[in-house]
Amino acid sequence: MKKIFAALLLITTAIGSASAYQVMSSKELGKNDARNQNVVVKCTTDTGRVSNQTCSLRRYAKCTGTGNNKNCAGWQPWKDLRNPSKTYSDWRSAASACCRAKGLR
Repeated sequence: MKKIFAALLLITTAIGSASAYQVMSSKELGKNDARNQNVVVKCTTDTGRVSNQTCSLRRYAKCTGTGNNKNCAGWQPWKDLRNPSKTYSDWRSAASACCRAKGLR
């Protein structure tokens, strides 16, 4: 799963370079109910230069139940750690929104 996720990040970054952010890192950590995925992107300026400003995005495992009846399957929506009250369906939309909020692309 980690290799597939990393490959998808590279492909979408290469194809979607017009989206104007650069993926710095992506990680999937933990297992079961402690799983999370993290993506850090660098934003770019209007002139296309890479900025030093970054956006950190995360999503957690989706779990229901408690104790022995706890079932973890799927993922919760992506969140921008700068503004965790907002959720996004995918990390690319979260990255775009974060960079735009900083006045970047």
